[in-house]
Amino acid sequence: MNGNFRDPLGSARDDESVECSPEGGAEREVGHLPVMVDEVLDTLAANADSLQIDATLGGAGHAERILESSAPDGRLLGLDADGAAIARARRRLARFGDRAVFRQSNFRELAQVAPEAGFGAVDGLFMDLGLSSYQLGDVERGFGFRAGGRLDMRFDTSRGRPAADLLATMDARELTALFRKYGEEPFAGRISRAIVETRARTPIETAEQLAGLVEHAVPGKTRGRRIHPATRVFQALRIAVNDELGALEAGLAASLALLRPGGRLVVLSYHSLEDRIVKRFIATEQRGCICPPEVPVCVCGRQPRLRSLGRSRTPGAAEIQANPRSRSARLRGAERVAA
Repeated sequence: MNGNFRDPLGSARDDESVECSPEGGAEREVGHLPVMVDEVLDTLAANADSLQIDATLGGAGHAERILESSAPDGRLLGLDADGAAIARARRRLARFGDRAVFRQSNFRELAQVAPEAGFGAVDGLFMDLGLSSYQLGDVERGFGFRAGGRLDMRFDTSRGRPAADLLATMDARELTALFRKYGEEPFAGRISRAIVETRARTPIETAEQLAGLVEHAVPGKTRGRRIHPATRVFQALRIAVNDELGALEAGLAASLALLRPGGRLVVLSYHSLEDRIVKRFIATEQRGCICPPEVPVCVCGRQPRLRSLGRSRTPGAAEIQANPRSRSARLRGAERVAA
């Protein structure tokens, strides 16, 4: 994991993980705050009467501010794969009436869902990647080892395979590859062998079981640090269960077809795996031509489709002090250019 990305997995987000959106489920009444909200609004530039998409509603903290800034007639389409998040967002945004439109959907389905909802050409598209505070505390799905619970880890529990199934069926080599690829876990091999040995005696079905197993599998010198030893393993399983990086690539690609010229794409990420995808996507679409270097004259005819809105932004010291959960966030933005 890139040392610049320190993202806690615990319910209080005070141990390190690699991808949990601090805002995602943060409703005002429980004292949680949307991360970098002023920077998001500044980059998104949601004007009055504009059409916006929040592709990761979570607790709707960002969506609420976007709707406020696009008054009186701006509309927002809010997506989330988690039905519970949609229900919370409907309550929080009820005062905006039909200016807020909701769909339970993963943002990998943006290309189909947005046009069907009347958002085929929009002025802004925002993604706040990762987990929400509510998901971390959900004992029914086992996202976080602090809350514990059954090892499910699916955003949408009607689709895909639970994390416990992966732990029960993948061999040691497959588990090692998974933990290295999605968690950048240095002790992936030791942990995988411990999982295979343990499941031969008893199924690994809860977050508490997995966290304890990992803690005992890693070298003793790594225990007792601020970062729980199981953090990267939990992250890797969750990314695999939900195909999060594949979904991100699909969602970014869909944004190009949805954004009007001048429309803006804004993404908050919380770990290096996500940020590299976003950074590479913007750089590729800003460059245009994809001809090999040895070709002296462009023959592909591909034109730039995005313009970067500058270097990535991170939370200021005041925000990190007021909301420590924000410290791993990185914001990138780009503007759609005419074809």
